[in-house]
Amino acid sequence: MSASLTAAGDLRRLVVRDLRRDMRILDGLIVNTALPVMIMVLFVYVFGGAITTGSSGLDYIDFVVPAVLLMSGGYGAALTAVTIAEDMTGGMIDRFRTLPISGWVVPTGHVVASVIRNVASSAIALAAALLLGFRPDASLADWVLVLALVTGYVLAMSALAAVWGLLVSSPQAAGAFSFVVLFLPYVSDGIVPAQTMPGVLRDFAYNQPLTPIIETMRSLLLGLPMGSSGAVATAWLAGLVVLCVPVAAVLFRRRTASR
Repeated sequence: MSASLTAAGDLRRLVVRDLRRDMRILDGLIVNTALPVMIMVLFVYVFGGAITTGSSGLDYIDFVVPAVLLMSGGYGAALTAVTIAEDMTGGMIDRFRTLPISGWVVPTGHVVASVIRNVASSAIALAAALLLGFRPDASLADWVLVLALVTGYVLAMSALAAVWGLLVSSPQAAGAFSFVVLFLPYVSDGIVPAQTMPGVLRDFAYNQPLTPIIETMRSLLLGLPMGSSGAVATAWLAGLVVLCVPVAAVLFRRRTASR
């Protein structure tokens, strides 16, 4: 059997192992099922009546859904840092080192499992939005692009979380990354119009990666003009993945080589 087929089989088994572990952890199940619904209800019913969308003229549910989809998937993706840190500090990596598997397969398994789990989480948030009155005007091609954007965002956040989880020394420190990912949508054009923010925050909102991603999703879902946001969003996501994947592989080799 070729090395590539062996690595693919190892990767599949590690992905299944991570998904099964998530199914056995109650709080993980809550994060991936109840949290997207709770976030959607919170923004639509609690905040929606008090927030206007400015010059966009959109109903608030139409304005906020792209951001909530990314929040739902991104928060779960950020928890990849915790699962990797737990493996690194809990003795699991020592067990993996006794097996004939490639080192890169272990962090990649965490990332792939995170993508599967958290794209599903975003789908739950979308279902909740449809029940709450969200009515998109997207073609089949638009939906495919929305799925690609959500998947790309979850992949980028999972890869970045893997890097963070390999840099820190404990699962508790790794958990801090989830708060950063959850906070970023608030300082973007996703929850409130960026034009309503004070100067420094407004400049940050316009120039951080989430704003073009959200604007692209909003354009696809609602049939709005896209402008350059699609190209900018693609560049941000591709750049993060291309940077973080090899960095995570190098960090994993260094951490395991020192044991």
